[in-house]
Amino acid sequence: MTETSFYILLSLTKPRHGYGIIKCVAELTNDRIKLGSGTIYGTLTKMQKDEMITVFADDRRKTIYEVTELGKQVMQAEMARLKELHAHVLRFEEDFS
Repeated sequence: MTETSFYILLSLTKPRHGYGIIKCVAELTNDRIKLGSGTIYGTLTKMQKDEMITVFADDRRKTIYEVTELGKQVMQAEMARLKELHAHVLRFEEDFS
């Protein structure tokens, strides 16, 4: 999973529209990740095609997205992978000082 995909899914702990996702990701990463519209909507389209997210509501001006059960399972697997990675960082970081 890409970092962009990870943070988009992480931002969908509640349904959000595209701009809300952009703001949430920027806030979560202290502005380290600033998603452009091409990046976010391309990723959202792929995630929707992969059935990780769905359109929660679509009024005329804003499409609101939410994570699906499959998306939650994928996120749980990714979080487990990152926890293992973090444990290895803590174990071996002094070897690279």
